[in-house]
Amino acid sequence: MIIKMRAQLIVDGYNVINCWPELLGSSNDLEHARDKLIHILLEYGAYEKYDVTLVFDALYTKSAQSYEQLNEHFEIVYTKKKETADSYIERLAYRSVREGREVFVVTSDGAEQSAILGAGAYRVTVKELGRTIKNTKKKLRNSYVVNDGNTAGYSRRSEIADRIEPAVLKKLNILRKKHYNKK
Repeated sequence: MIIKMRAQLIVDGYNVINCWPELLGSSNDLEHARDKLIHILLEYGAYEKYDVTLVFDALYTKSAQSYEQLNEHFEIVYTKKKETADSYIERLAYRSVREGREVFVVTSDGAEQSAILGAGAYRVTVKELGRTIKNTKKKLRNSYVVNDGNTAGYSRRSEIADRIEPAVLKKLNILRKKHYNKK
């Protein structure tokens, strides 16, 4: 039996933080923004079954490279002194593709995207990731229902009314009521 490896999602952390203003807010607190991004990606990676590597530049620090393994499928990498996140991501993507993994790299850096495509990985822009995460959260919210206020569960039923614009749904309900009142 062949066991398929999980797809790998490699994220340029500061690139995402700088492109998603909601992460930094008005405080410009990078530590808080990193924590918010980690939380978002932990949830998304678990739902979509990705192995996530979140990479942050430590280019201008005196620190050695460090890793933080949050769980079996999520790691955070702070690059070493004089190393950019881009160079680390390129090496990791290249190595992972050569291992036969499906690799997605999240960055909006044009040069980085070209290098990633050349390595055989897929590029995902920061905006694309944001849209995908929002859609995934919406799907999760729509599938989760509260039964009686005390218990909660997942609904397997998918109503077409959940996917119709409210104004259109209102008009359809008016037509439906007129139809049943004629009978």
